Amino acid sequence: MDSLTQIVLGIATAELVAGKKLQNKTFLYGAVLGTIPDLDILVGKFLSDVEGVAIHRGLSHSLLFFMFLSPVLGWLISKIEKEKISFKSASLLAFWCLVTHVILDLFTSWGTQILWPLDYRFALKTIFVIDPLYTIPLLISLIFVWRDKEFLVRRKYLIRGLVMSSSYLLLTCLLKLFAMHQFENALENQKLNYQELIVKPTAFNCILWNANIATSKGYYLADYSLFDSQPIRFTFYSKNRKLEEKLVNSYDFQSLKKISEGWYLVTEKNHRLYFNDLRFGLLNDSPENPQFAFSYRMIPMSDGIYWAEEVPKAKRDGKALLEKIFTRLKGN
Repeated sequence: MDSLTQIVLGIATAELVAGKKLQNKTFLYGAVLGTIPDLDILVGKFLSDVEGVAIHRGLSHSLLFFMFLSPVLGWLISKIEKEKISFKSASLLAFWCLVTHVILDLFTSWGTQILWPLDYRFALKTIFVIDPLYTIPLLISLIFVWRDKEFLVRRKYLIRGLVMSSSYLLLTCLLKLFAMHQFENALENQKLNYQELIVKPTAFNCILWNANIATSKGYYLADYSLFDSQPIRFTFYSKNRKLEEKLVNSYDFQSLKKISEGWYLVTEKNHRLYFNDLRFGLLNDSPENPQFAFSYRMIPMSDGIYWAEEVPKAKRDGKALLEKIFTRLKGN
């Protein structure tokens, strides 16, 4: 999730675990601890575009890492807050702030390697990385927590915020199951054979859902709004095997295949090859000239070796995408 949401969740967790002992200092420790797993983004700044993406939500989001880091952070906090919190309590504070960060990330489309070093990302794909409906109730509850010094009153406000945000998270799970059922019915009604289906939410909402459908020859992409009245329409994108053959000896290409979990297309534009990650959707609806949200320009180096460089996103692209989503979620 976004940094603000993880800070808010970190504070809420810190208050729940150690609010009676640390009072408003939970805001400081929760904010810091809730941010630590995402420091891998800073490390990625010193790596290539592909390597930076590959390490994100890997080691820094794993239970194994937290088991070693929590006692270190607990010792540090217990030394700073002498006579207020014990080493054991401070270690538990650190552990739960780190773990709740990862648990929330599990619900996003990117997922996490929570069981690192196992090479698998768990992703429930029920909530977009930024969703105000999750963040705002928790944020409001923390404002009331900050203003009150009475522990039981603070706890009451906190529990209310956690119940509302967690209920919304549960709702996104139910809505995803409903959307998935609609996609499956549409595929059956239109007699479209497929191998795999993934469904995920669009930006900032849980009303409009995207689907990627894999076949032996390519991919169907579609979207569905809870307010739709017309049948779901699927758009087919063919796998470009001949273009892939040009990249097969490239390390960056093989790494991107692994990162995308096989959901990708290789396209060519102006004699340049592009690797497109299908999991995060399109910026337009043109099958002839698709523009993907996550795309990498494959720069030739020598003898079939290519260097991948992420295509920067323009502000106008983001604005156009938001306008498209807002229009589409109202139904077809």
